Amino acid sequence: MKNLAFLNNKILKGNAKAANVFLLLTLLTACDHPAQNLSQEVLSNLDKSYPSQAGGTLIDAMIGEPSGLISMIAGESASSAISSNIFNRLLKYDKNLDLEGELAESWQISADQKTITFKLKPNLKWSDDMPLTSADILWTWHAVIDEKTRSPYASDYQLVKKTEAPDPLTFSVTYEQAYAPALDSWAGLQILPKHLLEGQDLHTTAFARNPVGSNYYKLDSWTHGENLKLSRNPTSVLGQAKIDNLVTRIIPDSSAQFLELMADNIDSMALDPIKYARIIPARPELKQKLALYKELGNSYTYMGFNLKHKPFDDARVRRAINYAIDKQEIIDGVYLGLGINIASPYKPGTRWSNPDLKPYPYDPARAKALLQEAGFIDSDGDGVLERDGKPFSFEIITNQNKEREKSAVLIQRRLKEVGIDVKIRAIEWASFISRFIKTGDFDVVVLGWSLGLDPDQYNIWHSSQQAPGQFNFIGYNNPTIDKLLEQGRLELNPDKRMKIYHEFARVLLDDSPIVYLSAGYGLTAIHKRVKGIDNPAPPAGIGWNSYDWYIPEPLRRSEAGRNEIAEN
Repeated sequence: MKNLAFLNNKILKGNAKAANVFLLLTLLTACDHPAQNLSQEVLSNLDKSYPSQAGGTLIDAMIGEPSGLISMIAGESASSAISSNIFNRLLKYDKNLDLEGELAESWQISADQKTITFKLKPNLKWSDDMPLTSADILWTWHAVIDEKTRSPYASDYQLVKKTEAPDPLTFSVTYEQAYAPALDSWAGLQILPKHLLEGQDLHTTAFARNPVGSNYYKLDSWTHGENLKLSRNPTSVLGQAKIDNLVTRIIPDSSAQFLELMADNIDSMALDPIKYARIIPARPELKQKLALYKELGNSYTYMGFNLKHKPFDDARVRRAINYAIDKQEIIDGVYLGLGINIASPYKPGTRWSNPDLKPYPYDPARAKALLQEAGFIDSDGDGVLERDGKPFSFEIITNQNKEREKSAVLIQRRLKEVGIDVKIRAIEWASFISRFIKTGDFDVVVLGWSLGLDPDQYNIWHSSQQAPGQFNFIGYNNPTIDKLLEQGRLELNPDKRMKIYHEFARVLLDDSPIVYLSAGYGLTAIHKRVKGIDNPAPPAGIGWNSYDWYIPEPLRRSEAGRNEIAEN
């Protein structure tokens, strides 16, 4: 989940086009500005071959600032993007999406598939030089399931009925029943230091802004609203990364990020479709220094209803809105065709995505008929439907993300055509999460889900996952869905499991608690001075081996350039 700055919800289509033309001209003009931190000699040598070597600083940008660096609480991509460089997990996925050990040297599964025993690598240490042992993993498990923690990930670990840490290098978990996503769950939990956190409130601890981890990097500084700076951790349990320092700048607007990218002040950023498909390809000097990457990720954008608010508790209303929205218009107009119309919450083309399901077509006549069936009429001829004397009017909220904001404007226009009055509000990320999402104080949201590799989506859709801070914040409650999710996480036969999740997706599509808007592509630009990136990307994506990325010494920023960045 990420963010940007907002279109006025009164903007007309013609004005939107004018705004885009103005933005394009501004960006193209900015391209003529000279690079501030990289010499012309550096820029002319980008395509040369260089041996891998340690050193240098990589600078990227983030739209939303993390709420904290304890990911089991934050539950957001901004937090995970930083904390994954600082903390380790028991297991991880390799470039081919096969599991391998991270803190674990090996693991064994019992014959009844209920117990997993992990053996840790020897001589593990935290960055404060204290030993990392099975006691830390046991403590982390207790922390994630603690009701006071209110972790949205707790359900994965609450199924463990017994844990043991008989010696510093052994940790075992036993489940009541064989649990299909068990190994995947231990590839997701970042292990925390018991000696620093025991007895503390994870929601208020200073550790969340000043963490001690065990991974490739440690946090050097965090300047609120400006940047987070990481440096190589000399006691990293996985050895040493190639790049000395990682700097993440907080730049809440993607256009401002792009200006910094063009001026060589940052090395990478996520692109919107206009920049990826039009601006960079049209500028030879940008093509010369930027490498572009396009990946269909395991994520999607959606419009979600607060099912505790009327009239969204009526499935006919939800289906009507689904028919009233032209998804292909959003994909073509907002994402320039760089998206896929979907009908299930799984990555298209995978075994979990039900091939028999079709997206709701754009059918305003069907939408009007369903709304009439649900009791909505235009009694006074003003073009807005009413029921029980109340106009059908609601507010869409989203975070400051250009694509989501533009999508909301198109949704607003289409819903007006069927008699629904929609207002739009975009909110800064931290406030959006804390003030609205965690409290459930909204009518409708436009957001996105980034999903794991296992098909289990219990913590998003199960009715038990509705407490503040948990992921079922739209208040979905469907006994059929609950039963399928419970069955799916306990079924070990992959073919039977696939059928369960195909049925889960079918019921979900019919019930329409959300409107799938698009499965989008991850679009990334990385400066060519950064080497060691797999291209084409393996199944795990381009970032799978970021610890092996390197910046050859001849291509590094000058000392003056680094100082200038440090002062910004």
